Amino acid sequence: MSHRWLPDHQLGVAATLSHADEVIGQVSDVLFAYQTQPDGTFGLEEQFAFPNTRTVVTHVAPVPRKLPLLVADALVALRAALEHALFAEVEFRDGSLDKKAARLVAIPAALKAEHFDSWVKERVKNGPASLQPGSDLVKRIEGLQPFNRKDAENHPLARLALHTNHSKHRTPAVTAVRIAAMYNDDQMPRSVSGLAPQPEAPLRVGDVIAETPLGTQVPVTLFPTVGINRPDTDQWPVLMHELNEISQWVRTQAVPRLITGMEPPRPELPTRYDIASGHVDERRALSAGSTTSAAERHQQRLSAASIRIDMVDTLGQMDDSPNVEQIAAWLNHLADGELLERMSRLKMPHGYDPDVVLSNFEVLKDMRDEAAAFVADGAAGD
Repeated sequence: MSHRWLPDHQLGVAATLSHADEVIGQVSDVLFAYQTQPDGTFGLEEQFAFPNTRTVVTHVAPVPRKLPLLVADALVALRAALEHALFAEVEFRDGSLDKKAARLVAIPAALKAEHFDSWVKERVKNGPASLQPGSDLVKRIEGLQPFNRKDAENHPLARLALHTNHSKHRTPAVTAVRIAAMYNDDQMPRSVSGLAPQPEAPLRVGDVIAETPLGTQVPVTLFPTVGINRPDTDQWPVLMHELNEISQWVRTQAVPRLITGMEPPRPELPTRYDIASGHVDERRALSAGSTTSAAERHQQRLSAASIRIDMVDTLGQMDDSPNVEQIAAWLNHLADGELLERMSRLKMPHGYDPDVVLSNFEVLKDMRDEAAAFVADGAAGD
């Protein structure tokens, strides 16, 4: 039996989590189209500011209205997964609830221990038996609370409550373009972790990205992204990172701990499975589900799109290569995962290492030969 730790009365929570991932997938679709638009998400120009020149933002492409609405839907679905799991557990233990008791079944997000204590006391009079002080279920809920961390406000449950309360009572999620990272091309870091953090602020027309002495050219690589504002703060984390961190915590930590009261058991619930069809055997459908989140697929998709652009030029400069149109056709023929797997064979050069240069050249030759074979088979013209 698949997912033995998940009781039958909790099967519905897996479907809710799958639905949340599907909505995040829709977020990805809108975001991908926005981030890969031909003219880019923002424009720059050089302006004189003697004795320097400044690189100034001249325009920022409007973010589609659909994006924040979908983000809000995804976060509401994630919160619903927690609420539904709790209600199913309470009803399983206590039977049908009267209206007063049912209204008191909810997941708190307490930043302080005393706030949680108050929440518990409010359920003494009319709350269900399984939510009375000292009960097993109350202890499980307590273990999920933000106040258990020193940085309680950054706890996934605190962020989830913050976002959903704001979208429910005020406006949908607020999103904006921002610069996630940048570096001078002659100072390329060894890894992403080596990049200097950029201010978490929306990119605005008139912002100065760089300033250099007049007549000096310093090529810079920018990593634009779309951030989401954490309500009532100046924080703008990367949108898909925020969604992924919260959804992963709900799926792999909160829901399993709420249901079992133990360390999250294996196997994990899938990120997504087929919920558009009815299943005689729901557990078999679960076991056939995906373990890759929509946010992870989005990152793979963006990386592959960037690589396809760069590799057309790189492979096109090699001897005996097909033409650029044929190379592009081959690259587009590859699935994102297939392309990323090939690129993973390349090693990052730091300085001139003959072994690395030779190894990378062999990888590129293999890719060139694959493209040539693709063209020879006539697939490039299909």
